[in-house]
Amino acid sequence: MVTLILAEHYPVLVIVISMLAAFTILIAGLVNKKAAFPISLATIFVQLLMALSILKHVLAEGPIHYQLGGWAPPWGIEYVVDAFNAYVLVVILLLSFLCAIYSKRSVEKELPLKIVPFYSVFQLLITGLCGITVTGDIFNLYVFLEISALASYALIAVTGGRAVKASYNYVIMGSMGACFYLLGAGFLYAVTGTLNMADLSALLPPLYGNRAVQAAFGFFAVGLSIKMALFPLHTWQPDAYTYAPSAVSVIIAATMSKVSVYALIRVIYSVFTLDFIQSYVGVDLALCWIAAIGIIAGSLLAIMQTNLKRMLAYSSVSQIGYIVLGIGLSPISAWGLVGAIAHILNHAIMKGCLFMAAGAFIYKLGLWDIRDFEGLGKKMPYASAAFTLAAISMIGVPPSTGFASKVFLLIASLEATKTFAISGYIFVGVLLFSTLLNLAYFWRVIDRIYFVKSEGGHEDSEREAKKPGVPISMLVPMLILAVLCIVVGILWLTQVPLPFVEQMLYELGVGVLPQW
Repeated sequence: MVTLILAEHYPVLVIVISMLAAFTILIAGLVNKKAAFPISLATIFVQLLMALSILKHVLAEGPIHYQLGGWAPPWGIEYVVDAFNAYVLVVILLLSFLCAIYSKRSVEKELPLKIVPFYSVFQLLITGLCGITVTGDIFNLYVFLEISALASYALIAVTGGRAVKASYNYVIMGSMGACFYLLGAGFLYAVTGTLNMADLSALLPPLYGNRAVQAAFGFFAVGLSIKMALFPLHTWQPDAYTYAPSAVSVIIAATMSKVSVYALIRVIYSVFTLDFIQSYVGVDLALCWIAAIGIIAGSLLAIMQTNLKRMLAYSSVSQIGYIVLGIGLSPISAWGLVGAIAHILNHAIMKGCLFMAAGAFIYKLGLWDIRDFEGLGKKMPYASAAFTLAAISMIGVPPSTGFASKVFLLIASLEATKTFAISGYIFVGVLLFSTLLNLAYFWRVIDRIYFVKSEGGHEDSEREAKKPGVPISMLVPMLILAVLCIVVGILWLTQVPLPFVEQMLYELGVGVLPQW
């Protein structure tokens, strides 16, 4: 009983302790820089425990409504946690915790003079991501969106050189996305006089024909598409992922885009609702076509890359297309939203593991270029194995997480043929063709790792063997995610429909999931 009562306060505590920890790290780091890492790790661990308690509470008792400052909504800011954002919060903090463990030795090597500011800003990033997830106010969501964005700009630029230019491009594009989002919020406030999501969903239906409301939806869609790097608004992402420090690449690839996707789903389902989408024939189909083009374009661009991190960045552009395709299909088939929700977790696990492996290759051997990976399977067996497991999951080999996502989206696409006719079959083709493209660009990496022998021969192998190995603190999170690529896939395929998924669909107003 006491745990359930405490859980009702966790939505605000999960943000407050993170924000306080960011300042604590900075102050404690002035005394002893070694204190920065344990404070950050302990904070994120406590946040993760709170998130798990929130999820348990929400599944047992229903959504949590937490009013701030003693002002009742819709005038005051309200945090609202239902099954969907409780699930996303757990995903964010689980990946953040594993990334924090991974970051220790990586940051010590890449940023030896900036350890304290790194962890302070890293904790601010976590604060912003958690705030986006739990808030029930569209302007408050903008505030946290900017906190996380400003933190990510700094983290990307921290290494200097080309990373500064990458961060600058991200600042420009990210600011444009934020402006679009803010314009959408302003238009809705001008029309309704409220910023509370629940209040907006009740007031908007009679106003769906209002041009300001329609423009607001467009601003939200474009702004959040920039933030999540949906093709063709992805131009900031490849350089940002490529030149950021390894630990930063992991956290922004695994969590930043997923939180932006969460925000888009929240705006569509909890502010405008599916009635708005269905009132304007073609909006859902347009989302599907944009996503389908992004899936193919991202994969083709990935094939053209020789830098591993850049290849993974373009792969993320393609994978975001999968999630948006599921969103577009959801008005026709509940399986579309299931695929989108599943892929938020699945892609976070897969891409987190892949970027951790890429960071390990850089840490030990300084390898960025795929053409230099020959014989890597013998030189770095554990990192290579983790990369391979995540790669085959991205390809969609059963029973991996990637396979589960594609199954759900294929079912939704087939059901959409009743409404979209030929377009539904095209989306099925896109999903199948993208699997071949994924195989093409991941297999060439796996081939060089395991089946192409190093030209340097025995002397090079001995010299590389003498180099310091990948630390256990980097290997353990990587191997955990590699195992989850298979375990979570099996769970999705054997336990569907999961009770919490059905609860999400009900709370988002999608309807009942058809029999599996």
